[in-house]
Amino acid sequence: MDAIIALRDVTKSFGSHTVLEGISFDIPRGKTSAIMGPSGTGKSVLLKNIIGLLRPDRGEIWVDGEETVRMREKDVYRVRRKFGVLFQDGALFGSLTIYDNIAFPLREHTHKSESEIRKITLEKASMVGLLDHLKKFPGEVSGGMKKRAGFARALVMEPEIVFFDEPDSGLDPVRVSYLDELVKMIQEETGATFIIITHNIPSMMRTADYVGVLYRAGLVRFADKASMVESNDPIIRQFLAGRAAGPIGMDEMATEETDVERDLVERSKARQREEGHHESEVMTV
Repeated sequence: MDAIIALRDVTKSFGSHTVLEGISFDIPRGKTSAIMGPSGTGKSVLLKNIIGLLRPDRGEIWVDGEETVRMREKDVYRVRRKFGVLFQDGALFGSLTIYDNIAFPLREHTHKSESEIRKITLEKASMVGLLDHLKKFPGEVSGGMKKRAGFARALVMEPEIVFFDEPDSGLDPVRVSYLDELVKMIQEETGATFIIITHNIPSMMRTADYVGVLYRAGLVRFADKASMVESNDPIIRQFLAGRAAGPIGMDEMATEETDVERDLVERSKARQREEGHHESEVMTV
């Protein structure tokens, strides 16, 4: 596998709380990888370490053959030119039009003329279906349009790697499906490496080629999607099924199961048994 990003023993703590511990895996070039796991398992912290917004306490992060953890700040900025990022809420500037938001990185980080900037901005806006809304401000468009504008902005520098931090948050299921198809289409068109932080199992199934699952600061496994779906690991099976019963508890930080949690698990199991009973009745009719 040709890895565009490689993590080796990456560990990050905040005070006495270890958020990531001994994380090692390779992210394949030109594919879409989803990083998943229960809330509070360090997915966003992992993303920030890869991007260089945070530095791990231990370990190495390799980006396209360069080790970034011990780099000088100016070299980290150079490597970041390979990145595009779509944040949860789009992170648009409220005082700028959609057009100016998309064009912003080109104006800030290149010496391109306004005619060149306009050409690129219109091209990326067209890719995400926003040509009719470029004169509007973020407060005048829907949440889905904000996401697409953020996506277009993430693409204007022609990045080799695009990060998505829970891109479907706040969207209804239909818009999530549209966004997933858009992500898949643009990844295929550009050949870039896409890395998606998400909780959404149906979305992951539509978009990802590879999947990693984090749990309690560690990496359970990173593998191709088919291998993850077929995995017998109880943590992976519970998470992908979205069930209460299993090793993943109600509280990520808790070390013991509470009475409330036990009751909820029993209710979940009883409902699954009842649903299975109804399904068998239907099958015999």
